[in-house]
Amino acid sequence: MNNYGLIDDVSILIVEDEEELRDYLQEYLQLFFKYIFVAKCGEDGYNKYLQKKPDIIISDVNMPNLDGLTMIKRIRQNDDNTNIIVMSAHSEQDKLLQAIELNLVTYLIKPINVQKLKDILLNIVNDLKDSKKRVYLNQDIYWDKTTSKLWNILEEIPLKEKESMIFELLLSKINHPFTSKDIFFHLYGEQAEKEFSEYSITSFIKRLRSKLPQNIIQNEYGSGYKITLKNHS
Repeated sequence: MNNYGLIDDVSILIVEDEEELRDYLQEYLQLFFKYIFVAKCGEDGYNKYLQKKPDIIISDVNMPNLDGLTMIKRIRQNDDNTNIIVMSAHSEQDKLLQAIELNLVTYLIKPINVQKLKDILLNIVNDLKDSKKRVYLNQDIYWDKTTSKLWNILEEIPLKEKESMIFELLLSKINHPFTSKDIFFHLYGEQAEKEFSEYSITSFIKRLRSKLPQNIIQNEYGSGYKITLKNHS
């Protein structure tokens, strides 16, 4: 097994047109990961990527509808962060040379050594958990600093512009309280036409709290609002 038990905060997408290999990898990886998605071709894989936003993609090179490298190029147009592992046959090494510029974690030659794959995946898990690009609010919900978006593993939790601005401010100093005036001036700067309103800040905080785990945002009497996380001093 591994040091985490069943890993439920990292998701994997397997893109493979060979049914037997696809099913085998899915069955094996489900021993370690809770969230495994599968796709039968590059086009299906790209659509699943858009829907599920997996942390890791394991993709074959030669597939119908859309080959693996073209799918990865499409993903990389707007995403340099998703960890991608490519699988291929020895005869496809010329295509692997094309993949060098696609920012891959690694490539694996078929037949796949599942122990090696597992080791690679657990190293990625370590990197993700240690990454300063993410702030985990609990096991499921995290803030991605790179994209300034809130996720619950499987899907984005949409925040409105002002909610996102407030959340980023509170995250900038975890366990440090910000007054309503601090928050107001962060939102509106020195806009002369905007008059300070305690009620508007309270309303923003209420809506933001409804989208976050319970008790993440606390109101420290006389000091202001703060984000409290157990794993931060």
